[in-house]
Amino acid sequence: MVFQGNMATRVLQRVGKGLKQTTTGLPTNGPVTVTLRSLSAFREDSWFKSLFVRKVDPRKDAHSHLLAKKEDNNLYKIQFHNVKPECLDAYNKLCEDVLPSIHADSEYPCELVGTWNTWYGEQDQAVHLWRYRGGYPALTEVMNKLRQNKAFMDYRNERGKMLLSRRNQLLREFSFWNEPVPRPGPNIYELRSYQLRPGTMIEWGNYWARAIEIRQQNHEAVGGFFSQIGNLYTVHHLWAYKDLQSREDTRNAAWQREGWDEVVYYTVPLIQHMESRIMIPMKTSPLK
Repeated sequence: MVFQGNMATRVLQRVGKGLKQTTTGLPTNGPVTVTLRSLSAFREDSWFKSLFVRKVDPRKDAHSHLLAKKEDNNLYKIQFHNVKPECLDAYNKLCEDVLPSIHADSEYPCELVGTWNTWYGEQDQAVHLWRYRGGYPALTEVMNKLRQNKAFMDYRNERGKMLLSRRNQLLREFSFWNEPVPRPGPNIYELRSYQLRPGTMIEWGNYWARAIEIRQQNHEAVGGFFSQIGNLYTVHHLWAYKDLQSREDTRNAAWQREGWDEVVYYTVPLIQHMESRIMIPMKTSPLK
């Protein structure tokens, strides 16, 4: 170790200095005394510092098994489409003509949970949220069937001409959130996305399992998800409000409830990046 090498150098320097002094007139009939700092002090110092190092208990199961609902096997896909500004109206019309038909067809084990345009946040953007009942096998079945669906393939080709970029994620649903269900409108929706520090998903779930009880009182909580494929350690919380003023009033009211300040205090250090989108439902969205 570097520490031990430095200590040995200092010891030899002291010994050499002491021996040199015996040849320059100092008494030589007594023992040469060398003072060493015990390694125990170093160990105590290291132990003290270790108190401030965050420790994570080792897990013996995947996060998805610990955090997701056990009673179902739902898988979600969220899509972010950045549309050419001049094509946004045509893109919305194209989606409204095709996506509801897939949602309504019982041959496809999937459901369109919601479809929106971003109002505040990244502009000229569409967000779609799909649910696959049956997990990955259901997702594979839908993908295979859509390849044989001429209307969908035409839609996909036409859609490609309108997009600047697109990305998606596969998500699981937190066990302590309600499943998203259709609701009457009009509402605005907020999608709050959090990029967590790796290894902190369990802590996030532990705090939000208590926090969601506080945020259910005004029925604003729609759904909570964590990523499985795509950007990992990402969390999405979906909220519904009557309007922007209602959003502000509801969020301010949470601070008056016991425990909310503690949740914020302990979860903020887990976040690397966060983003908020205010979204407006498309005409055919099940979440109005």
